Amino acid sequence: MIAAATGFATGLSLILAIGAQNAFVLRQGLLRRHVLPLCLLCAFSDAILIAAGVAGFGAIAGAAPWLPGAMALAGAAFLAVYGALRLRAAWRGDYALALSGQSASLGATLLTGAAFTWLNPHVYLDTLGLVGAVSTQFAGADRLAFGIGAMAASFAFFFALGYGARLLAPAMRSTRAWRRLDLLIGLTMWALALGLLASL
Repeated sequence: MIAAATGFATGLSLILAIGAQNAFVLRQGLLRRHVLPLCLLCAFSDAILIAAGVAGFGAIAGAAPWLPGAMALAGAAFLAVYGALRLRAAWRGDYALALSGQSASLGATLLTGAAFTWLNPHVYLDTLGLVGAVSTQFAGADRLAFGIGAMAASFAFFFALGYGARLLAPAMRSTRAWRRLDLLIGLTMWALALGLLASL
């Protein structure tokens, strides 16, 4: 029980920070479009990476020292482009589709969600590195319980964020509100991209 609680607390503490993936899930939650498949994609992706970290695959970066830099460049490029798209949307102010609850197709939404997940170098540091490192204090069944607890935190967080976003929906019934949200998201994406480039 202690191992599972530690895993849950560790996973939750790492995922609570405002990041690109969380902002995207929040936006889809506000639109109420493709929330279930997107939350499942994000949570299962985290579960795969957490399992790898707990299993001891954190040495991958050590075996391929070029990998973190390559992931940082790819992630920064993606964040810069997505941030520019959100800033352009805020500039244009055409939110007829958003105000009517429409968004990109399911396929496009899942591809974007996958990119936010798998092109983010921090997710590898958090799951393969930090979660994997904390898991080493446990052995056997306790280590498995730790991993399950960390995975449960991801599922709880993404579903709470995706479906909890509808509580903000009444405040998002104007073009001005959507403009502000996209401006915030766009600037956040650019700040994250700069952070990745600065880490090289």
